[in-house]
Amino acid sequence: MKSKFVFNKQLLIPLAAIVALAIFNLIMDPSFFKITLGTNSAGHPVLSGYLITILDYGSELAILAIGMTLVTAASGGQDISVGANIAIVGSVILRVLCGTNSRPETLQAPIIVAFLVACVVAMLFGAFNGILVAYFNIQPMVATLILFTAGRSIAAWINNNELPIINEPSFGYFGGYIPGIAIPTPVFITIICVIVIMLVLKFTTLGLYTQSVGINEKSSRLNGINPQMIKFMTFVILGLCVAVAGLIKVSRLSTINYSVIAKDIEMDAILAVALGGNALSGGKFNMAASILGAYVIQFLTTTLYKMQVNSEALSAYKAVVVIILVVLSAPIVRDKLKKFMEKFKKKEVA
Repeated sequence: MKSKFVFNKQLLIPLAAIVALAIFNLIMDPSFFKITLGTNSAGHPVLSGYLITILDYGSELAILAIGMTLVTAASGGQDISVGANIAIVGSVILRVLCGTNSRPETLQAPIIVAFLVACVVAMLFGAFNGILVAYFNIQPMVATLILFTAGRSIAAWINNNELPIINEPSFGYFGGYIPGIAIPTPVFITIICVIVIMLVLKFTTLGLYTQSVGINEKSSRLNGINPQMIKFMTFVILGLCVAVAGLIKVSRLSTINYSVIAKDIEMDAILAVALGGNALSGGKFNMAASILGAYVIQFLTTTLYKMQVNSEALSAYKAVVVIILVVLSAPIVRDKLKKFMEKFKKKEVA
């Protein structure tokens, strides 16, 4: 009974944020919640509306939040190279599909092969970060700063600084719509990823070991757990999440812009973890809360775009709101609010 209460308590902040944003948009413009069924340029039925946009573009962030949550819980730090790694993954996918011709008439390899190659590359870069953190005891943000700095240059080098373009319609299905299905494909991809991680956490010891290492590394070692291996594994898993998000990103446009793709997405992923009430210093985590936090971030971003906030000022507006939410979710603030409510109730009783 107690664990259920803790679970619900941790979900309180992201749920409250969604409710607050929903009420705000309902007051400002009720049409925000309107969903329409139309057709795309190919004549296929598609759903459109701000809520669909949130589910669609929040998908990549939700997938990244899965890996970022595990990395944060185990290492007590965050991976800031996620956006750059997505650029690398996208570049690898396009390289495999295009071959030596940046404008091929037909795909030079099956899409599944390109994705699997991208998964291997992303996991290798995740392993690189994991080795620095787990075996060389380098602080995660410092360790991942290497790829954060060099990643986009590596991505450009993979395709000789060219911008490949894929003309095959089927490649666009992963970031768009499958013909005949009105819901964006990224929504289904996210559902699959969420189901997989929930099954893994339920039927394996990954979640338990990750939390144990994050809470007390020395104690976990005495209990037969290998802290280095657990930290290493979380970075590799994050790499796999990056590969999936990278496929969605490049599929949306069938090309890539090395300097812009997934820009600052690592910060949104970290904020999603924080909004989920998870301690950024590591330890216990709630995966569902992190995923919900990702959609809160996208809800906020979509709201600001609808309000026609200048793109240059978007980050500032978002930062102010997020700071408020993160402060409210901090344990010390929650404790003070709890004590205040207890005093208030005693006064009412008196």
